[in-house]
Amino acid sequence: MAHTELDLRERRAIEDMLNAKVPVSKVATEIGRRRSTVFREIKRNKFVDQELPNLNGYYGMNAQRYAVHRRARRRKLVWLVDLRQHVIAQLKIGWSPEQIAGRLQFDGQPLRVSHETIYAYVYSPDGQSDELARHLPHRRKKCQLR
Repeated sequence: MAHTELDLRERRAIEDMLNAKVPVSKVATEIGRRRSTVFREIKRNKFVDQELPNLNGYYGMNAQRYAVHRRARRRKLVWLVDLRQHVIAQLKIGWSPEQIAGRLQFDGQPLRVSHETIYAYVYSPDGQSDELARHLPHRRKKCQLR
C-alpha cells in the first residue's frame, strides 16, 4: 500500500467532524484512513495559543499550512536561500547540476546538495516558475496528456 499524505479536503473533514464531537475512530472510517493516522494528524497539527487558550484545537487550514511547511523544510533548495541563489546562478552560466553539486564545497558553501536534488528543484513548481529547465544541458521531454 502506497503512502499518501492527507490533503486539504480530508483535513477539513477531520475539523468538521471533531467540531461535531464525532469520535476519532468514526472520523477515520469516514475519511477512509486508519485511526492512528487521524490521531497522529491531530496531535501533530493542533493549533495552540498560550494567550487565547479557548482557540486551541484542530483547524484544517492551519494543519495544511503546517504540513506544507514541514515538507519544504526537507527540501534544502527551498529552505536555504543562499544555497538556492548560488545554484541558480551556476545554472544560468551554463553549469550542469552534476558540476554544481561537485563544486559546492570548493565554492565555500557550508552545505552540499546532490545533483538529484538540483534536478528535483528545477522541475518542481518553484523551479518551473523561474524557468530553470531551459538552462539545463539536456532537458527531459514534456509529458503529453492524452
